[in-house]
Amino acid sequence: MQTIKNDKETIRAWAMFDWSNSAYNLVITSTIFPAYYTIITTTEEHGDKVRFFGWEFVNTALSNYSLSVAYLIMALLLPFLSSSADFHGNKKTFMKLFTYIGSFACMLLYFFRLESLELGIICSAVAAMGYIGGVMFSNSYLPEIASVDQQDRVSAQGFAYGYIGSVLLQIICFVFILKPDWFGISDSSFPARLSFLLVGVWWILFSQIPFAKLPKGGSGINEGRQRKNGYQELVYVFKQIRRMAVLKRFLIAFFFYSVGVQTIMLVAASFGEKELHLGTDNLIIIILIIQIVAIAGAYLMSALGRRMGNIGVLILVVCIWICICVSAYYISSAKQFYLLAVVVGLVMGGIQSLSRSTYSKFLPENTRDTASFFSFYDVTEKLAIVLGLASFAFIEEQSNIRNSALALSVFFFAGLIGLIIVARTKKSQDYTIISEN
Repeated sequence: MQTIKNDKETIRAWAMFDWSNSAYNLVITSTIFPAYYTIITTTEEHGDKVRFFGWEFVNTALSNYSLSVAYLIMALLLPFLSSSADFHGNKKTFMKLFTYIGSFACMLLYFFRLESLELGIICSAVAAMGYIGGVMFSNSYLPEIASVDQQDRVSAQGFAYGYIGSVLLQIICFVFILKPDWFGISDSSFPARLSFLLVGVWWILFSQIPFAKLPKGGSGINEGRQRKNGYQELVYVFKQIRRMAVLKRFLIAFFFYSVGVQTIMLVAASFGEKELHLGTDNLIIIILIIQIVAIAGAYLMSALGRRMGNIGVLILVVCIWICICVSAYYISSAKQFYLLAVVVGLVMGGIQSLSRSTYSKFLPENTRDTASFFSFYDVTEKLAIVLGLASFAFIEEQSNIRNSALALSVFFFAGLIGLIIVARTKKSQDYTIISEN
């Protein structure tokens, strides 16, 4: 059965998936876990060096390497899973699978201490894989539930729900961390570990709303096109993308600026703790500021997109990101970090929301291969994260973390050039976003 587009209840349910899993993105990747990890793995005896299955690493480099491996695995796996989902019409089944994998991995982080470093690294990587898979299949619902003229708004609504939900849970965790005496907590590691457990519970609990309301996902084999398996579906979609000049070039531009965006989101807390020694309390406050400002940023970029065009806004935002990278290299105080956090929040939600809706608008009209098309989008983003985290960790080990931050500006420059090429290609072909779905 064809999904009714622009149904308010369906859109709210879809947005609640962002609400449920964004708690992972905030608590595990951005605030409490990085701060907790950096603190417990920095010792007087070994400094910031740790041993992982006998191999020695800089602590933050190890966590970045582990995440890059997780993202690489998912980048290789998702195209085949998504093509299978389109072929069989069971996207929601995969959403559930990855949600449960990620949430249970978060719960296991409750047992993470320095003496169980391997468990912590493995569970954090598995949680990332669960998050990645769930988001990809959630993204692929966008063109199914919203018409082209509503996709910017709906995409922004999803990100806004995600920021609100994650901030609410962060505040709950924040109370345990700042006021452990209120609850008779004497173990200093318990509030952070409890936060990891709460993320898993929150993730599972609120994901039941979209699971109950969203359609199964897709309708199986498209009429008039007989394919034997998911691999053939993948090849078919890949050939379509190769013939679509604007979509193909947008993916290339998206890859380069995503290297910078996603890496900064993942390493910001570690940077603040390691370079400025801000402490968990300040880091949580800073990330909360980013999340709150990002809600406004997502809607602001959606509004600007209607006036300037999506590509024009993305070009502007990427220029701001370049300035952020350069500023991070010179930052020297907590106040400067707070100010930079506000700017990051403003453009973080905007660039993610607008990128997702822009890609959705470039898809072939009335396509049913949404999971397969969005797997290419997500694989592009995940490969960008692999490159970003690996290069960030490598540069840090060879020099310092400030040089790692500055080096990200190179990727933003490449993305900026790519977006300019997309704009010119789009104009020369008279390729308007409004006419695409």
